[in-house]
Amino acid sequence: MKKALLLGLLVILVAGGYWYYRTVVAASPQYSLAQAANAVRTHDVAAFERYVDVDKVARNLVDQVSEESSSLEGLHMNGALIQSALRLLKPQLAQSARQEVRRYIETGSAEQAAAGGQNIGGINVSVLGLAGRVIGSNPQFKGIKYVNQQDAQTLVGLEITQPQYDTTLVLELKMLDQGDYWRVTEIANMGTLIKRTARLEKQRLLKGNK
Repeated sequence: MKKALLLGLLVILVAGGYWYYRTVVAASPQYSLAQAANAVRTHDVAAFERYVDVDKVARNLVDQVSEESSSLEGLHMNGALIQSALRLLKPQLAQSARQEVRRYIETGSAEQAAAGGQNIGGINVSVLGLAGRVIGSNPQFKGIKYVNQQDAQTLVGLEITQPQYDTTLVLELKMLDQGDYWRVTEIANMGTLIKRTARLEKQRLLKGNK
């Protein structure tokens, strides 16, 4: 896969929305998302990594994609190849995902970021590009669906449109309290979203064949 349709992780930047800067309470999860959004806007890698633990997010993302790799066939992807790559090259793919994020923040170019994926069998496997296939092209942030805070952990649900299926999805971020700010450590429901999107794609194809 030579181009990522979207860097799935960076949807959180849209979710923050720069206007949150002026409307949310400092040291809240929402404010930390806004800071991450501003870091991308200003191409500040160090600031972004303060609010997003890219290493943990990448490793967890690889794990979830690996667990649901059989569903990738429903998204017109070579699930067998990806499953093999994930099984053999998890550490390398997680590191590659981290570099993709850094490159995107530095350049603002999804194409340049995706070009840094692992080359497996002549195919460029971009982990964040895989996540982007799940979210789809031209998504729009609708709002924060929920903020479930329990002590030092918070789950933030970001509602995002999926235009190709005329619906929305909720991307769930796990955030941990760092004292005076919050940090994203997981996209908690990527595995569930992979299965859901594969089902929607199958339904879309069935309707198109009638």
